[in-house]
Parts: sequence; C-alpha cells; structure tokens
Amino acid sequence: MKLEKQSIGVFDSGVGGTTVLKEILSILPNENIFYYGDSKNSPYGQKSAEEIRELCYKILDFFIANECKAVVVACNTATAAALDSLKNRYSIPIIGVIDAGVKRALKVSSNNKINILATPFTVSSKAYITKFNKISKNISVTQEGCPEFCTMIETGWETHKDRYELLKNHIDNLSKKADTLILGCTHYPIIREDIEKYFSGKIVDPARETALELYSLLKLSDSLNTSDKKGRVDFFVSGNKERFKKIAEKFLGFEIKNIYSV
Repeated sequence: MKLEKQSIGVFDSGVGGTTVLKEILSILPNENIFYYGDSKNSPYGQKSAEEIRELCYKILDFFIANECKAVVVACNTATAAALDSLKNRYSIPIIGVIDAGVKRALKVSSNNKINILATPFTVSSKAYITKFNKISKNISVTQEGCPEFCTMIETGWETHKDRYELLKNHIDNLSKKADTLILGCTHYPIIREDIEKYFSGKIVDPARETALELYSLLKLSDSLNTSDKKGRVDFFVSGNKERFKKIAEKFLGFEIKNIYSV
C-alpha cells in the first residue's frame, strides 16, 4: 500500500483521545484513521510506568501490523510514561500531546503562571514541568492530580451526582494567580463546559496543536493523503464497546459505524 494511503494510528486509555481525533478530522479530513480506545485497562493514570509502557507496546504492535504510517499518543499519561521508549522501539513517526500543551499555554498566558489539571501519574511524572523548565525558569506551574475524573467520564460524567463538588475541590487547589489552565488529560475537554464554571481564565486544550503537529509531520515526510475523498475512521475498543460508542458519538457529533472489539 502507498504510504499516503496508509492509516494514522491514534490511541488513548479510552474515550478521551477522541478530543484529539476530532481536531485531526478537522485538519486532515482525507486521512484514514485507526482509533484504539483501551478502555479495558483504563485509567492509565493509576498504573505504574512499566505497566503503561507494556500496554502502549501492545497497541503500537497492532498499528504496525495494520501498516499505520504515523501514530498519535492521544493520552497525556501515556505520553509522559512511554513516548520516549516508543520512539526508541519503533521506526514510524510518533507524537504525543504534552509538547503541544506547553507550546499553546506559553502563547496564551499573559503572566507565565499556569495551572494544570491531569491524572495523578502525569502530575507525579513532572513531564509538563520538565518541558516548561527547558524553555524558561520563570514560569510558575501549579498541578493538581484528579484520580476520579477519567473513570467518571468513561462511565458517563453526568451520572455522577458528586461531579461538581469534586471538580470545584480540585480547581480550588490550583493557583488563584494563574491566568491559564492546561487540560492535561485528553478526557477533560469532554467536560470543559463544567470546568469553565470554576475557572474563568484561559483554557488550553492541546488537541488542536497536536493535530497541527501531525499535519506538519506528514507534509514534511510527503505522506499526506492527497485524495479528495473523506477518510475512513475505524474504532477498536478493548472494553465496553457500546458505552464507548455512546460517549464518543455525543462528543464527536457523528454516528460511529466501524467499531470493533479488540
């Protein structure tokens, strides 16, 4: 198969990566995409780095077997735990979401005081802080790990009666001086409207920057799909397929037809 016709692999621990997928479809509508939602093993944010890497290797092996031309790690936790080892292990281009979030936050922040909501793993890994420190030591970063949110979103955010109380408590732990909040988990844009009730500053969703980075990568490697036909999206789900479908369709705004259990 010609490189340009090959699919792009996009994966997450569940439905969260559809926030990145939505932006990819907007910028690269002619590309064929394999989306892998590993909801059986969600949440990644409560696993060890070694466990996360092993799960990522399994997904990359799946993408390689299906001749994907590039992979997007549409998960902050997997990016923090596994991106470097994935790049060392596989020869195809692989991008994550953390660099995109850092770049965007620096563009929109006026005072270099930045808050981050993320999984406990992403917070403890200090992946965001490391990236910010490489650019400047004058950036103040406050992080808050949210152990509950991924599971709540995967199972239906609106069904949890304590969601607003939990959300407010986590946001109250962030800096009041920060003018920017990074959604440091790809699940969180799904509940952005509720987050905006408790944070009035600028909110950064790394998804669009990640999609733009993917576009640049494909263009530079001369592997953009030049077809004028709309691309095909196939979904592969390791956990509850119907639950994934319901939440993903609501966020993406279209009916998911090609969905398979893995």
